[in-house]
Amino acid sequence: MTRASNTQGGRVTVSKEGLPAWLDPVVHAVETVRPRQLSRFLPPEDGAGRQSAVLILFGEGERGPELLLMERASSLRSHAGQPSFPGGALDPEDGDPRGDGPLRAALREAEEETGLDPSGVQLFGVLPRLYIPVSGFVVTPVLGWWREPSPVGVVDPNETARVFTVPVADLTDPANRATTVHPSGHRGPAFLVESALVWGFTAGIIDRLLHYAGWERPWDREKQVPLDWRA
Repeated sequence: MTRASNTQGGRVTVSKEGLPAWLDPVVHAVETVRPRQLSRFLPPEDGAGRQSAVLILFGEGERGPELLLMERASSLRSHAGQPSFPGGALDPEDGDPRGDGPLRAALREAEEETGLDPSGVQLFGVLPRLYIPVSGFVVTPVLGWWREPSPVGVVDPNETARVFTVPVADLTDPANRATTVHPSGHRGPAFLVESALVWGFTAGIIDRLLHYAGWERPWDREKQVPLDWRA
């Protein structure tokens, strides 16, 4: 079985069988990367934090490999208006947070937020759990291959402003890269793509994946984009 189609308590499969060759560097990165190579923010040792998962979904578009992203509604309490991967907190029915729970949650949330059909998604890897201090989420990034693409779009306008795909070629284009500067002084990678500024946790994950997959191109880290104080 190579498809993870059951999001309602059944077994969820992770498989690298039949992936396109261009995903090989990503698979290698997922298998070898260490938590601190991804982020300096790791889950609290005392087990605190709300367990959650995101789906990093690679597909094949008109311009080659692409990633699925969404823009969160501006009315949300946390990370409002930010582009992000589909995802959210684990529900009890998702199962064990240290087992299949994050896999099931990533698919369920992606279906709820973008309308995608989980049966067309092949999960092929899981990155180490990371931490978002500002919201207290412990996030498991789950990687998938959109083997059988399905229509996507905004399901609930109260949660999602838009759903879009970004060609990997645009993410690796040095002209689309910058460093964000938060009013707190925190600096991080950013991508100016599809009329959006992708920053924060999502940009950090994309940045590290591009780097460890060997897809990163030299870019001007001195090019800065200030973030509004409300961000």
